[in-house]
Parts: sequence; structure tokens; C-alpha cells
Amino acid sequence: MEKHPPKKLTMTLAAAVLAAAMLFNPAPARAAAADERTPSPHLDYIIGPEDVLEISVWKNSDLSKTVMVRPDGKISLPLIGDVRASGLTPEELRENIVKELGEYQQTVVASVIVDQINSYKVFVFGEVASPGVYSLKRRTSLVQVIAMAGGFNQFASRNDIIVIRESDGEKSKRTVIRFDDIVYSEKSTEKNIVLKPGDTVFVP
Repeated sequence: MEKHPPKKLTMTLAAAVLAAAMLFNPAPARAAAADERTPSPHLDYIIGPEDVLEISVWKNSDLSKTVMVRPDGKISLPLIGDVRASGLTPEELRENIVKELGEYQQTVVASVIVDQINSYKVFVFGEVASPGVYSLKRRTSLVQVIAMAGGFNQFASRNDIIVIRESDGEKSKRTVIRFDDIVYSEKSTEKNIVLKPGDTVFVP
């Protein structure tokens, strides 16, 4: 008479086979994890003087140009002439170009790409190891810039840092920041401000 393995043993073997299959074929698990990921939040870049922009107009090579933003904040394009670029996001500039070209042609499809970031400069001076002008390529916080400048020297008053921010048509704004508040405070992210182009950091 043929003997059959106990049901408990059969279930144990089946579970072992399933576990092995999952171990050597983990792709479905990775795919599921990838589907659950959400893209990181995007903060639009603000165009500034000396930035290099690639302007593309669909089916119009004469209007597609790579241009540098002038010190006055404008760029020059064929047909529409001078267009303000400084202080705008690439999307805002694209919308303005489409609007201007819309007076000359019915359908306009355009894009604006920041090819080179040259306007994001901050100034660091005072009691740091390497004071100077720093050209940045990405969003940079106060602490990160101080680290780029080599950190404080032995004479620095690190709890009296002054950030000077210039505004068009307005008086410059001065903010005093305590470094200890950034390092030790529960609200350190509020104190560790993201610097803007043209900001000056002074460490007395």
C-alpha cells in the first residue's frame, strides 16, 4: 500500500519552496517598493544675471537660442527683442515668451532650460577660515556656506552671525542668527536659513 507524506510535512515543504522563490526572485518586492516612492518636492529656480539659458521654440530654429542673462536682468531674442528674465522661474519666462511670440504666430510651443547657473553667489567675510565669494549650484543653507568657508576661527562670535539680504527697490534686510540655536534648538531648521543669490554672511 502506497504511503503518503503527512499533511503537515507537505505544507512545510511548500512553505520552504515559496520562501526560496521569494529569496532568489525579489524583483516583485522591489518593484512594489519603487511604486510606493513619491518624487521629492521641487523648488523652482529663480533666474539671475549671468545665467545661461537654452530657449527652444518648436519648429523655429531662428528663434531657438542659447543666451546669457545680461546684468540688467534681460535677454534678447529675435523678433520679440528684450525680455526680462531675472527674478523669474524658467516656467514664468517660458510663459512670457509664448505670450510675446503669440502676437506673430498662432501656435507657439517653447521651453526654457537653465544650462548654466552663474548667478547664485553669496559673500562670506569676517572671522571664518576662508572669507570670499562663493558660487553655488544648488540650494545651500547658512551652515553649509560656513562649512564651505572653512568654519569659524578662534576669534569668531558665532552667536552673532549677520545675514544681509538685498531686495530690489527696498532697503537691505539684516538678520542676526545664533549658531547655537541652529545646532541645539528644536527649531533648528527655521534658523538654518537657505541663502539667496547676493546674500552676505558676516561673522564678527
